[in-house]
Formats: sequence, C-alpha cells, structure tokens
Amino acid sequence: MELRVLGCHGGETPRHRTTSFLIDDRLALDAGALTSQLELADQSRLGAVLVTHAHLDHIRDLATVADNRCQSGAEPLIIAATGPTIETLKRHFFNDILWPNFAAIPSGAQPTIVYQELALETPTHVLGYQVHAVAVHHTIDTSGFVVSNGESSIAISGDTGPTARFWEVLNATPNLKALLMEVSFPDRHQHLATLSGHHTPQTLEADLQKLTSPSELATLLYHIKPQFEAEVQRECALLSNLNLRVLELGDHFTF
Repeated sequence: MELRVLGCHGGETPRHRTTSFLIDDRLALDAGALTSQLELADQSRLGAVLVTHAHLDHIRDLATVADNRCQSGAEPLIIAATGPTIETLKRHFFNDILWPNFAAIPSGAQPTIVYQELALETPTHVLGYQVHAVAVHHTIDTSGFVVSNGESSIAISGDTGPTARFWEVLNATPNLKALLMEVSFPDRHQHLATLSGHHTPQTLEADLQKLTSPSELATLLYHIKPQFEAEVQRECALLSNLNLRVLELGDHFTF
C-alpha cells in the first residue's frame, strides 16, 4: 500500500493542514486537506473517503471535493463512515443549508456522493479494501479504522484519548505495517486534552503499552496543535521503547 500525507496537523496555518491521508491515490482517510493538496485530476481519481468522525477539521473538504467532482462528471464518491457519522453529515453538512445535498445532485439517479455505512466490528469491503471500524474515545461518535488490502494493513486511530478495544483489534491484526496515531497537546495541558478527548505524550505512551510489541510497530504521529508543535515533539522524543515518527506534509510511505 502507498500512503501519502495530505494533512497531519491539529489546526491550520499557511504551513499546517488538517487531517487527511491517501492510500494508493484512491482511498482517503478523512478530508481535512483533500482539495487544498490535490489537483483536480487527482480529486477525480478518488473512489472513497473513510470518515473517522464529523468534526469539521476531518470533513471540511468533503464540501469542496464534491463540488469539484460534480462539475467534472466523475463517478459518485463513496463516503464511508458509521451510521451516526453519516447521519450527522446528512443533517448538518450536506443539508441544502450549510452546503448543497450532493447525494441528490445532479440527480438522485446520478449523485455526486453516495454513503456507505460501516458497522462497528464488522469488516466491510470499500473499493476492494477490507475496513474494520472500531469505536474510540472522543467527544462525539468516532471510529478508528484498520484498512487491509489482503497483504498489508494500516490503522488510523481517529481523534481519541485513552481507549481500550482499539488496541485489542490491532493486536489481532495480521501484517499490520503502520499505525497513524493522534497526539494533540503537551503534557502540561493534560486537563484540556482529557476534556476534549485527545492524547498528550504521557497518555500516548501509556496507551501504546497496550500493544503486544509497541517498539516494533511503526507509529506515525499526527494531529499536533500548531502552537504546541515543538513542545509535543520534544516530549515525544523522550519516550523510550516506541517506534515513533512525527508526520510532515508530503510524507510518502510504501507498506
């Protein structure tokens, strides 16, 4: 699997982009930077977007990618998520008020987007990949995903603080090559991290110990808040017996 980093930050500035990753140029993980980082032709090649949860920094570019694809005549874009997340998108996002309902544009028979519901703990095929959705701990309905192509697997935590079931699923996943893992605030802001359902380096370290072999799994860190970037990176660098890498825009991996 090819993995491209389109957005990997917990906020936006001219140098930071919110969460969005791309597998094999076809399957996106969240939509915080799809249209800011992809040319029109690349946007049209997308087949599906897996949405971890409905917070704006993870769904924002669903609006603009739908608009662009509608005018290019691309095939319907699959938006795959759990039922509560899809319901939120329908009611509060693609609702003909905040943004047009592209599930009915140009027509109901020829929509720009289609929804695919992912049941928790039920591996589901999306674009030929097997996707396993697992509930994690955040302030709204949020899922981590394990994405497999039959040979390799990649996991993404979604926004989460300390959680449990996600690690059990990862420990049971064969050929797990990498984990995209959130960490947002420095340790001194633990109260804010706990309140908002995010990790600090100290809670990240404790959670990663729930892995069978935490020092072996490539753990790719994302979602650091821009104003705390240097501080969180320094604290993560002090964590031992873990295989950590802080992601940067444009990073590209082959698994």
